[in-house]
Amino acid sequence: MPMITPQEIRGCLHWPGLLDLPAQQALVADLRTVVAAAPLMSPVTPGGRPMSVRMTAAGRLGWITDATGYRYEPRHPSGKPWPPIPPAILALWHRLTGLDRVPDCCLVNFYGEGAKMGLHQDRDEGDFSFPVLSLSLGDEALFRIGGPNRRDPTTSLWLKSGDALLMGGEARLAFHGIDRTRFGSSRLLPQGGRINLTLRVVA
Repeated sequence: MPMITPQEIRGCLHWPGLLDLPAQQALVADLRTVVAAAPLMSPVTPGGRPMSVRMTAAGRLGWITDATGYRYEPRHPSGKPWPPIPPAILALWHRLTGLDRVPDCCLVNFYGEGAKMGLHQDRDEGDFSFPVLSLSLGDEALFRIGGPNRRDPTTSLWLKSGDALLMGGEARLAFHGIDRTRFGSSRLLPQGGRINLTLRVVA
C-alpha cells in the first residue's frame, strides 16, 4: 500500500485513510481469530463503574481493569494466554514507528452503539519513550486530545475506518478519549460498531 504523508495534531501523527478496504477486511478477519481465542470482555473500573466498550488483547500481555486496579496481565481472565499479535498488525507497527522493538500488547476495544471513552492517559506502561499506535476500523469516532494535564485545552477530529494515529514524544502522555461514534457510518462490520487497536510497549 502507498505511504500517505501524516498530518500532525497536537504532537500526534495522523494518517487518514492509510488502510484501503481490502487491508481493513483482512485485519478484521485476523481479529476474529484473536477474539475466538480471547473473547471480548465487559470491563469494570476499580471503582465499580462498567465501561461502555468491550475489550480483549493480543500479545505477550493484555491490559485489564477490575476491582484490583488497572494493569497488564499475561493471561486472559479465562486463564489462557493471550493470542499472538497478527503479523499484518505487527508490520504496521514497524512501518509507522520505525522501531525494531515488538510491542508487548495489542489492546482491542470494540465500540458498539453509544459506546465512548472518557479522557485518560495511557500510563500503565513502564517506559513512556515508546509511542502508542492506534488503528481505527469500522464506524467513525470523534477523537479528542489535550495535553499532559486533564484541564489542558483539547482538539477534536473524526477518526475514520483505515486511519492510523501515533502518539509519541510530548503527546505520549496527552489526555485523550472518544466522545462519540457515528454508529452505522461504516459497512466494514456487518452489525456496525468500531474496532480500535492500540499497540504498546509495556516493559
